[in-house]
Amino acid sequence: MTTRPRPSSGRHFPLPRPTGAPPVTASQDFRYNRFPDDDVVGELDADAPVRTTSRVGSWANALVNPRYVSAGGRNKRAGLLLAGTLLVPGSAQIAAGNRKVGRIALTVTVVCWALLVVLLLSALFWRTPLIFLVTNGLTAPVISLVLVALAIGWGLLFLDTLRLIRPGLLSTKARTVAIVATVVAVVVTSGGLGYTAHLVNVTRATVGQIFGGGLPFRPVDGRYNILLMGADAGEDRLGLRPDSMTVVSIDASSGQTVTISLPRNLQNVPFADGSPMQSVYPNGYDCGDECLLNAIYTDVTQNHEDVYGNVDDAGAEAMMDAASGVLGIEVQGYAMIDMAGFEQLIDAMGGITIDVGGEVPIGGGTNEITGLPNPIDGYIEPGVQHLDGFHALWYARSREGASDYDRQARQRCVQTAMLKQLSPINVVSKFEEMAQAGTQVVETDIPQSSIGSFVDLALEAKNYDLIGYAAGPPYYDAMFPTYPDYDQLHSDVQQLLDSADGSGQPQAQALATDAPVSTGSGLGARGLVMVPTETVTDPTQPEATTEAGATDGQPTELSPNGTCSVP
Repeated sequence: MTTRPRPSSGRHFPLPRPTGAPPVTASQDFRYNRFPDDDVVGELDADAPVRTTSRVGSWANALVNPRYVSAGGRNKRAGLLLAGTLLVPGSAQIAAGNRKVGRIALTVTVVCWALLVVLLLSALFWRTPLIFLVTNGLTAPVISLVLVALAIGWGLLFLDTLRLIRPGLLSTKARTVAIVATVVAVVVTSGGLGYTAHLVNVTRATVGQIFGGGLPFRPVDGRYNILLMGADAGEDRLGLRPDSMTVVSIDASSGQTVTISLPRNLQNVPFADGSPMQSVYPNGYDCGDECLLNAIYTDVTQNHEDVYGNVDDAGAEAMMDAASGVLGIEVQGYAMIDMAGFEQLIDAMGGITIDVGGEVPIGGGTNEITGLPNPIDGYIEPGVQHLDGFHALWYARSREGASDYDRQARQRCVQTAMLKQLSPINVVSKFEEMAQAGTQVVETDIPQSSIGSFVDLALEAKNYDLIGYAAGPPYYDAMFPTYPDYDQLHSDVQQLLDSADGSGQPQAQALATDAPVSTGSGLGARGLVMVPTETVTDPTQPEATTEAGATDGQPTELSPNGTCSVP
């Protein structure tokens, strides 16, 4: 084994000069003697203590060459270089490696920090452009490529840092720690950036499949009104039929949200002013007992599709016009979700928890094709139940032994549970599953350019309880007909929306209770509308009735399987 001569002074480590080597200057000789060749270094005992002078053992010199540093100093050096690459990528190369590479990496790091600050400020104060960048079909691929490049570059910097650490100079234990720490750092940093790029691609693909192009929606009278339809096209059904219809009305300033359920069996439904359907049904949808609200979609797609000209879905356009006519507000967009997508979304969330008021059959009803009753395969039992997608779907759609108002109450309960129990952890941990469920949306005319505004409002809406409402019990008395006084309903809905402007949580109040409603509407002697004090599920808790034919906003007319609450 070659032995190293001990230093003769504090300045130099004299080393044997190779035979025939050219003469060198004093500065070159100093550098040569100070940093010997690696073949000599490799023969040193990594664990042997080495005395050094203050100059040679200084940290500035130790970062460049750890040969004459003690074992403890080498360990500290390794930790310092790894920490530098983790927090300030490029700093390790500037201190102990290729400075050109280090300067490039450090420049990229500073630029990334600046962009990160801008993104954080945007996330706090102006989220719309940030969401647009992530979901846009043009910018999202660029962001993905940049993230992948950063992931690769950061990983290479860590590997280079491990080389600069000189694991051969470390003790066995320290060497193992350095290698493991490097691997973990690469997985966390480069892996995290790569996974983020993947999520950006998933988001872009999902948005591209669900949403269309066009200009963003503009609020009408300070609100966005979107019609949500649950499409039921099961094996026992004739064609697609939106049996679940809810208008979501969002205050454009505060995000305060109101959901208004529409009974599927409304008759004589008026269409919005200016709707092409007014030329087909000038007196409303009054073609007989079969002309219910949920039949408009099928009727238009099969018989009157041409009245809307060149649109993607004439049936959906007609349903929006009908919802506008029923409620007296302008519905600007729609989203239709099939039952498979609903079930998949609940499963992706990890299920929902609901306090069931009465047993709800799984199955039942009548097969429209054969005319025979469908079998009952089981029941959702009363009490607090954690429902997966399959059972949540049946809880929302079951008709056996229940009225439409019972079913609407259960649907509102499911909506509230989903909104209340959807947490950031669900979104992050099960993003791909939820995105895949999102692609089960049959269609929507909401443009991609409106996503940022709606997400922003959704975050603002967390400051308020969801307000639920329905054109029927428990918000009206039990005599609410299938052909109500639509003018009175328009007035009631407008009062509700005026009170839900985000200025404060609406208090329970009776609307239109002092004056009798026209008995010609079939509504009965009095029509009582209540604004719930908290969430949609609160009115489902029975309390005493106030007088004959009217309830204090409570569903005494609902059957047990129409009552529920969200724990």
